[in-house]
Amino acid sequence: MRLGKFVERFIGLIPVLFGVSVIVFLMITLTPGDPVEIMLGDARSSPEQEAALRRDMGLDRPIHERFFLFIANALRGEFGLSFFHRRPVIDVIGERLPATIELTLVALVVALAIAIPLGVIAAVKRNSWLDRVATVGSLFGVSMPGFWFGILLILLFSVKLGWFPVSGRIGFSAEVRSVTGLLLIDTLIAGRLDSFWQALRHISLPALTLALPMAAVLMRVTRSSMIEVLRADYVLFAEAKGLAKARVIGLHALKNALIPTVTVAALETGSLLGGNMIVETVFGWPGLGRLVVEAIFSRNYPLVQAAVLLYAVTYVLLNFLADLIYTWLNPKVRL
Repeated sequence: MRLGKFVERFIGLIPVLFGVSVIVFLMITLTPGDPVEIMLGDARSSPEQEAALRRDMGLDRPIHERFFLFIANALRGEFGLSFFHRRPVIDVIGERLPATIELTLVALVVALAIAIPLGVIAAVKRNSWLDRVATVGSLFGVSMPGFWFGILLILLFSVKLGWFPVSGRIGFSAEVRSVTGLLLIDTLIAGRLDSFWQALRHISLPALTLALPMAAVLMRVTRSSMIEVLRADYVLFAEAKGLAKARVIGLHALKNALIPTVTVAALETGSLLGGNMIVETVFGWPGLGRLVVEAIFSRNYPLVQAAVLLYAVTYVLLNFLADLIYTWLNPKVRL
């Protein structure tokens, strides 16, 4: 990618983030509910105490002043204090973000491991019973709500069979020193295989809940793209030369067929990071999504705004990464 294009993409990020900031600030501010009243609850407090708390939280200022103060602080990498944690928002998000990243990465690996082989097989064996089974399975995966599927997994594999834990990331007795924040890696670094398997058992059900709908979408995209590529002249020419079928598919067809899959995978990964709130809540997963849900209910403005900005930046960066992968999959593509 040329330097000019890189600078252009970076500049294009600014209005996107500003627009997201405006929308989120207005939505969270205009939503009924007062964080001061929520914090105080049923406690008896004087008007002076309420006014002091409101002033301490910065809610006594006009809306426009609070917004521009938020933007100015965000440009410096500061998002203020969390209303309810009374700690910097960056620190609160930093504690929960590794759990969400780990869950997303495991779900992405599982989804790709399911989607790409099934998509290729369904395309190569088009109109066969394998193709029909894969197509029906993908429709089922796209249609089922994540919270419903997660509850079914809990009832079957946790409550009835007892194979997997109901919630959490790892048991207290298996905790290890945090190095990367990703328990599957930290347990291997510590040489604790028992802790690794326990962390793997904890993450299996929520990762599967997120992975199957994503795998269904990616499988359909891979299948459609693969069918189109298999009809291309260069693939037919490779077959006419007498190359093995597996070599034609793996070396010539699959690489070009994966370009649309990369696009959708990038978008779906962003959705996993920003849209796994329900799944994290169902499984009691201590990640960023569950934290944002709690922040929305408690009107924790700084935390919600910072988290949504993080989601927006993630989407843009993932799309940028997808563009870079295009150039590797197909050198003819120029950005």
